[in-house]
Amino acid sequence: MEDCKEAATPIATNCLMDADEPGQPVESTKYRRLIGSLLYLTASRLDIQFGVCLCARFQANPKESHFKAAKRILKYLKGITNVGLWYPCDSNISLSGFSDSDYAGCKLDRKSTSGTCHLLGLSLISWNSKKQACVALSTAEAEYIAVGHGCAQIIWLKHQLLDNSVRLSKVPLYCDNTSAINLTKNPIQHSKTKHIEIRHHFICDHVQKGDCEIKIVKTENQLADLFTKPLARDRFNKLRTKLGILDIKNVV
Repeated sequence: MEDCKEAATPIATNCLMDADEPGQPVESTKYRRLIGSLLYLTASRLDIQFGVCLCARFQANPKESHFKAAKRILKYLKGITNVGLWYPCDSNISLSGFSDSDYAGCKLDRKSTSGTCHLLGLSLISWNSKKQACVALSTAEAEYIAVGHGCAQIIWLKHQLLDNSVRLSKVPLYCDNTSAINLTKNPIQHSKTKHIEIRHHFICDHVQKGDCEIKIVKTENQLADLFTKPLARDRFNKLRTKLGILDIKNVV
């Protein structure tokens, strides 16, 4: 792959990955070794998080189409060797989070993908892309579950900051779905959402306690969108920059 052609994004917008039963099988050991290396890299390269996690779903029986998608991530990395996560020294101590979901995005079981990220001032300190454990029956439910994941991470981060004598309240968690936000603020609506598992309703308690505050954000400013679905080059680069992944040569 040293002489391969560079790719603009880790995964193509028209990439619809499924089990590909009639596809040509590839050596599973080689595929798993590649995925394992890429998963290790996601600890610092969040821009490949979604693509790597998507490819990792097919390690049991990888096909040529899956291997091709994984190699595209390498093509993307080849063109951005100078890009990295930047932490400015003048960042303030204010915690904020973003949560998003791609409703029924998985072609295998129609489960949604949750994406969350959290910033301390302007510095990104936490991010996650994960397929939800249950099938959501609506966009609102998928977004509500994603908000719950974001809230759980905020609670953990607040405890970590408290150990360093930093006390925060009403941490903003931004979501672009009004219905999901209303569910967190109005417990009466729970009677209309009995199909949502009880464990996801814990966020209402934390909203009432003032631990976090769910706020609306425009879809174009939803930073967590990077962790839920393939994006076009312009939007991908815009969100990547907002999350603090910059060309080191331009900032040093």
